[in-house]
Amino acid sequence: MMNMFRWWWGILLAFFLLAVLRVFLPLPFSNEIILFSIYVMGCSFLLGRLGMLSFGQPAYLATGAYATAFYLFYFGTNPYIGILIGILAGLLISLIVGPLFVRLRSDYFALVNLALAVIIFYMMQTVLAGITNGDNGLWFLTNMAPTPVLDLSIQDQFYIFAFVVALAIWALYKYLDDSLFGACCLASKINEDKVNFLGYSNFRIRLTAFVIANTTTALAGSMYAVYLGFVSPEMTSAARAADPIVVTILGGVGTLYGPIVGAIAYTGMKDVISGLIGNWELFIGFLLVFIMLAGEKGIWGTLEPLLKRALFRKNAFKPER
Repeated sequence: MMNMFRWWWGILLAFFLLAVLRVFLPLPFSNEIILFSIYVMGCSFLLGRLGMLSFGQPAYLATGAYATAFYLFYFGTNPYIGILIGILAGLLISLIVGPLFVRLRSDYFALVNLALAVIIFYMMQTVLAGITNGDNGLWFLTNMAPTPVLDLSIQDQFYIFAFVVALAIWALYKYLDDSLFGACCLASKINEDKVNFLGYSNFRIRLTAFVIANTTTALAGSMYAVYLGFVSPEMTSAARAADPIVVTILGGVGTLYGPIVGAIAYTGMKDVISGLIGNWELFIGFLLVFIMLAGEKGIWGTLEPLLKRALFRKNAFKPER
């Protein structure tokens, strides 16, 4: 039990603080933080654990969102089934493009993912406009039927659902970070030759991580679709391609809690600063430059060692019984 508590306490503490913030923050803001942090988690894992920089995350976000939207607009009314279909769509697209994309490195990997985002954008905007409704998007909020236990058409209950899903996602990535697979991901990032020498396949490691990360992104997209009751091609626009990377760097690349911290900071600054100045992205840009020059650790990457040092001192001076 003590070992399990040590493994869980950080995640439970983080989500306890997130629940406390909900008391002081508006509900839409809290939902945005939860969903944005799930969206960013896959990008953070790819960049931090494998060094794979992807500008194509909106493609996988839109895959999950549109798969859910098609079900809820044309076929069914159960949002849970819609989310499941979105997850399966993200898994499928990741398995299709993954074997091709993960063979590429650095700039080529980043650009081919961006190209995928552009392709999906124009497919949803123009090629498939007959079923996607083009720029007008698909509206299906009133199509969703009430569900037992938690009714996802009600914002308060959707927040509880999103909170539980996020907690499960963080537990999964905590497990991956501490597992042999997580160690292999880091080893593949640092020295692929040594990974091959030890008998592991760099291709399989990168493909597995790619599929897990982008299925997580598709999950975020399907949850966005249910939360908003609406999807449009704008969500996969190339103009939004840098958002998950910005939040990843802002929070701390490859850190477990960086996506949450980055999502809070990014969403908060966007809402506050945009009310004061029109070009709020300029302020974010200066902040990112400062973070990169200060050591590329991000907000959580800077705070984490300070918190650990303070906790260590507290335990060191605790009197023995």
